[in-house]
Amino acid sequence: AGYQIPVLMITAKGSFDDMRQGFFSGSDDYMVKPVNVNEMVLRVGALLRRAQILNEHKIVIGSTEFDYDAMTVTTDKESLVLPKKEFLLLYKLAASPGRTFTKQQLMDEVWGYETEADPHTIEVHIGRIRERFKDNPDFEIVTMRGIGYKVVKK
Repeated sequence: AGYQIPVLMITAKGSFDDMRQGFFSGSDDYMVKPVNVNEMVLRVGALLRRAQILNEHKIVIGSTEFDYDAMTVTTDKESLVLPKKEFLLLYKLAASPGRTFTKQQLMDEVWGYETEADPHTIEVHIGRIRERFKDNPDFEIVTMRGIGYKVVKK
């Protein structure tokens, strides 16, 4: 439970619509047959490196530790247990510092593809997270206007 296993889809279907459907169905990468074995080995290696961050269940930025299993964020001063959605949102952003995630990506990841939640929910949760960590010296959440959000190291 809690493990993120990467999925590489290998298929004969090569149109953009097929590829889009593959990614929307949960694939992390997509290759069209015939497959170059050397390329496949490189892609699998990259997927496993990225997955390792999530499988370790802990992310560290500076002196701040995000512990997936405990749903806590620990700094030099304190350990906070966050509400589940706030933690999952922050963990997703912290797992890839500097990478911008769209609101839709975050909604799909944290609330699920079939959610009926209002898209403004993201803004409310980001606001709460920012308030909790406004004095954190290690990271901040930056709004990419018209796109989404990212965590940046200070």
